[in-house]
Amino acid sequence: MQAAPVRANAIPSFTDALRAVEHLLMSSGQRTARRNAWTSVLEDRRRAKDRVEAQRVLDQTPVPHL
Repeated sequence: MQAAPVRANAIPSFTDALRAVEHLLMSSGQRTARRNAWTSVLEDRRRAKDRVEAQRVLDQTPVPHL
């Protein structure tokens, strides 16, 4: 009995498919702007998470009585 052949190419992900459609429908400048906007959204989310964590640490820090 022979083993089944191994597929050499990975099945494209949903993200890869969306990028392919994006490539067909949008000009290069629009793709760049969209990716830059998404990068900004992710960075804003990261900063918000950092602010929440910093506030949690400050809230747990004992305040000395003067």
